[in-house]
Amino acid sequence: QWNISSLAQLEILCKQLYETTDTTTRLQAEKALVEFTNSPDCLSKCQLLLESGSSSYSQLLAATCLSKLVSRTSNPLPLEQRIDIRNYVLNYLATRPKLAAFVTQALIQLYARITKLGWFDCQKEDYIFRNVIVDVTRFLQDSVEHCIIGVTILSQLTNEINQADSTHPLTKHRKIASSFRDSSLFDIFTLSCNLLKQASGKNLNLNDESQHGLLMQLLKLAHNCLNFDFIGTSTDESSDDLCTVQIPTSWRSAFLDSSTLQLFFDLYHSIPPSLSPLVLSCLVQIASVRRSLFNNAERAKFLSHLVDGVKRILENPQSLSDPNNYHEFCRLLARLKSNYQLGELVKVENYPEVIRLIANFTVTSLQHWEFAPNSVHYLLSLWQRLAASVPYVKATEPHMLETYTPEVTKAYITSRLESVHIILRDGLEDPLDDAGLVQQQLDQLSTIGRCEYEKTCALLVQLFDQSAQSYQELLQSTNSSTMDIAVQEGRLTWLVYIIGAVIGGRVSFASTDEQDAMDGELVCRVLQLMNLTDSRLAQAGNEKLELAMLSFFEQFRKIYIGDQVQKSSKLYRRLSEVLGLNDETMVLSVFIGKIITNLKYWGQCEPITSKTLHSVRKLVKLSAVQFMLNNHTSEHFSFLGVNNQANLSDMRCRTTFYTALGRLLMVDLGEDEDQFEQFMLPLTAAFEAIAQMFSTNTFNEQEAKRTLVGLVRDLRGIAFAFNAKTSFMMLFDWIYPSYMPILQRAIELWYHVPACTTPVLKLMAELVHNRSQRLQFDVSSPNGILLFRETSKMITTYGTNTPIITHQSYYSLLEVLTQDHMNFIASLEPHVVMYILSSISEGLTALDTMVCTGCCSSLDHIVTYLFKQLSRSTKKRAAPMAQESDRFLHIMQQHPEMIQQMLSTVLNIIIFEDCRNQWSMSRPLLGLILLNEKYFADLRNSIVNSQPPEKQQAMHLCFENLMEGIERNLLTKNRDRFTQNLSVFRREVNDSMKNSTYGVNSNDMMS
Repeated sequence: QWNISSLAQLEILCKQLYETTDTTTRLQAEKALVEFTNSPDCLSKCQLLLESGSSSYSQLLAATCLSKLVSRTSNPLPLEQRIDIRNYVLNYLATRPKLAAFVTQALIQLYARITKLGWFDCQKEDYIFRNVIVDVTRFLQDSVEHCIIGVTILSQLTNEINQADSTHPLTKHRKIASSFRDSSLFDIFTLSCNLLKQASGKNLNLNDESQHGLLMQLLKLAHNCLNFDFIGTSTDESSDDLCTVQIPTSWRSAFLDSSTLQLFFDLYHSIPPSLSPLVLSCLVQIASVRRSLFNNAERAKFLSHLVDGVKRILENPQSLSDPNNYHEFCRLLARLKSNYQLGELVKVENYPEVIRLIANFTVTSLQHWEFAPNSVHYLLSLWQRLAASVPYVKATEPHMLETYTPEVTKAYITSRLESVHIILRDGLEDPLDDAGLVQQQLDQLSTIGRCEYEKTCALLVQLFDQSAQSYQELLQSTNSSTMDIAVQEGRLTWLVYIIGAVIGGRVSFASTDEQDAMDGELVCRVLQLMNLTDSRLAQAGNEKLELAMLSFFEQFRKIYIGDQVQKSSKLYRRLSEVLGLNDETMVLSVFIGKIITNLKYWGQCEPITSKTLHSVRKLVKLSAVQFMLNNHTSEHFSFLGVNNQANLSDMRCRTTFYTALGRLLMVDLGEDEDQFEQFMLPLTAAFEAIAQMFSTNTFNEQEAKRTLVGLVRDLRGIAFAFNAKTSFMMLFDWIYPSYMPILQRAIELWYHVPACTTPVLKLMAELVHNRSQRLQFDVSSPNGILLFRETSKMITTYGTNTPIITHQSYYSLLEVLTQDHMNFIASLEPHVVMYILSSISEGLTALDTMVCTGCCSSLDHIVTYLFKQLSRSTKKRAAPMAQESDRFLHIMQQHPEMIQQMLSTVLNIIIFEDCRNQWSMSRPLLGLILLNEKYFADLRNSIVNSQPPEKQQAMHLCFENLMEGIERNLLTKNRDRFTQNLSVFRREVNDSMKNSTYGVNSNDMMS
């Protein structure tokens, strides 16, 4: 019998678990409490703890233990017991309204869990767990504390039923959620609205903590009801794009009755800002009710009430200074357009006034760029959707967007420019550093700015000219401060990004000649700025401004370069007048000139270099490209230089550069060997320089390494691009036999420096890659053999020099050897074979799943080989066995414990541990069993006997079923059957042992 002294002991353990700072003590307490949870009389002990426990921690422990007991899928508690626990919890909460908050929470969680999991349980034809509103009514008729508990119960239950959990199938979860939605959810929502009406009708004293708490729980309850996943579609709660709330048709009455909507707007104005974000969250959901819930007249009426409510908030914006309120209100505004059409909005009675208020609110928000920057997305999304609808709106009522959209555009642009100075002055975080956020806002602006485009362009021209002029004056002045220059560069960076975005926005709108001419004005200015900044690159450059230029080029290319663009476009006329660029090809020359300049001056800046190399299409015939093909040296491109300060791995962009050059060269190369030789001159010179260094005993090793690494990276880029047979053969004849020995020598010298060996080996891997069948040499050609010989020589050189290999690569090697070269392994010395086996045995229990899976695969190959050899040796007319196989068999027969140990390990992992790669484990297990049938039988008996008497029969049956229908062979069909059996076996054994009151000591098996 359990006595009070052990109750005191439990209380001490709870205190140690929740309060102690000493890890060892806490772990011991945790271990003891886990045993307590698994003990057969845990249920009665929990009740005793709740009745007589003196601390909140022991009550918390009891509640969490009971939650685990009612949640378990195997050996669930009987219905009567669960009904008793449910009733006990309700009474306990009713008689103790002032428990610690976390205890009340845990008990309510327990009630919600029992109710959800027992939703379909019947007693005398009554669904015994469904009377939730009846269960809660007695709480609602009592004190404020009781009311809070009652409302929290409903709120937590709605939440619990809405959330799938991993221990029960999704189909069961959806079945419960759908039934709860149809039978109870609307009643709960109605109840929450009625209680909110009562609360708002009374003069609530919200300084009183309990009344404040009650209102908060009521709002959470209403929000949980509206946030319910009605049709099982919302998988990702973080996505705000799924803007439709799929309210059931049976709820129509609540939304046709304007008092529901009115209630939440009234509450917003009457309660403190700490609670109003919850009200706004409810309004966001209500505003997103599916369109099909209403007919057209009903929807217009509903929208009218909604817009009135929004107008009232905008007229009294005091609470919006709270960031949470502001954020939710921005979400509410965005839903106005995502769920309703512009044609419906303009028909609302106060539309002109409301659109003016929303525009003013947006402009003010954009001007205060430092306040709640994450909410701006919703405002811009509203205006983006409004602007995109303008061409399609059929209504006769004016939408007035031509008045207000330019104000929004202007506010966004001017506020970004004004932020530059403050960010630099105060050392704040620069929004331009968050490329994703900037891109998202620019995408939205690209549509907004195209509405009344002439106003957008006029503004951009004016602002650009001001900044560019100031910038030029500052550069010419001798005493200008770096701060002033940085400010103008920051403003110009924003302007270049924005100009790129609005030009890219042309996609969404039918464009006129006048607008193309305006684009021309903007493009001219960016290109003039580029000329100015490029001329200064030798002294200084601005990385962010360069990245903005590249973004601009990308947008320009999408819109104005390509076969679909009218060559007579007004844009080119303007470029011709101002800059003498008459057509697409001339503009492309400017682009290529920019690419060359960037590669020359920004070679050490990875973001600029990689973005610059990103696009080199349609560029082949240009003189600038010819310049690159003839002058790819460090003199013209700094990143091709051998700079001793930089890191060896900084040269990665060289491969990209040469892939691009190689592709450009291929366009016209054909079989022109002279052109190829000409192109390869800088690389020939580099090889000759390295050969020269290697021929002397004293050379600058650092310089040699850097020259070599740069060279092989360049060659890999070319080899990757040369995917046609003729061009690849030119490259192969150039590199072999002249330069292969240099690469071999480099591997000999620097085998221990991965920064050198990896690029060389990657080059070899590229040379032997049969891209587009380029290695299909003629029948009479020895090239295939030569290439193989050079590659294998290099691998041998590298392999013999690098005896130290990592854990992971050792097991990868073993896997390949056992798969394809078992005869080689069988021929090894006995002590080597034993070492391999013991390392596999060790790897089976590795924490790294990759290692463990590799070991399973290796073990499977070995076991299969053994099984085949044994089967062959027992056949009467067997062919004589190869000597090494015979020796291998002999070693294994001398050391049966090795294979037995592995059988025991694998079985142990499958039964007792969280086996994450069950399929891999199952493959060698069948072979291990067939090789050791007697040992397997002993192992099975020892596991069965370690179970409590009443479980032994079930465990025995599990093992019987495991071998059900399994034959004595390792054919694929038999293996697959075993893998399926094993999956069922593991599940059944786990279920059996979870319900077992005995802990099974897995070490007993390992004897």
